[in-house]
Amino acid sequence: MKRSVYALLLCTITFSSCETAHQILKDYGQTANGGLTNADIVSGLKEALSVGAQQSSNQLSALDGFFKNAAIKILLPAEAQKVEKTLRDVGLGSLVDKAILSVNRAAEDAAKSAAPIFINAVKTMSIQDALGILKGGDFAATNYLKDKTTAQLTEAFRPVIEQSLSKVGATKYWSDVFTNYNRFATNKINPDLASFVTGKAMDGIFYQVSLEEQKIRKDPVARTTEILKKVFGSKQAQGS
Repeated sequence: MKRSVYALLLCTITFSSCETAHQILKDYGQTANGGLTNADIVSGLKEALSVGAQQSSNQLSALDGFFKNAAIKILLPAEAQKVEKTLRDVGLGSLVDKAILSVNRAAEDAAKSAAPIFINAVKTMSIQDALGILKGGDFAATNYLKDKTTAQLTEAFRPVIEQSLSKVGATKYWSDVFTNYNRFATNKINPDLASFVTGKAMDGIFYQVSLEEQKIRKDPVARTTEILKKVFGSKQAQGS
């Protein structure tokens, strides 16, 4: 212990910047506190995010991952709610149902591409990022992924969704829905279906990632590896 302190003091003296020396002392205190090192924190946070991202992607990309999940199921956009009512009133409810099913299938297809994008973002995590996530709010990890991946996810999801919408006939159903609606309406509606579904698919996957984050933060049973137990069971993670 004395040798470590002497070495630290020697290194501190040789630095011309007092701010740099202060940071070293600060980092040393963190490393010595309860045996949880900065390397532990980074490793634990990377594993937590990787696990959460993979599980979220797997769950939502499965059949009915979106369609039978009431929290994230994609329905007609708000501006099209009157479309649904009008069509159901005139006996075209099955057409609306097919359109809703098809957009959820498209979101399920897109969710398959999320995990690699998330995991790539995790690889670039810095010590500062990890400390911020560990001591941040309940959704700090999810917000980190949102900040790092939203643009890339949008770019990746859009063509997959467009292809999927075409594959399952969604564009036809959507066209049929609005063609029929516009026969009865004075205000014609023609929303961008692919953009709408892309946004909803991203909302859904970040929602699922947030649930996975809560499991690891709040439930010791969800910490399935030693590094997760060590980091998320620490005083820093518990806010004490």
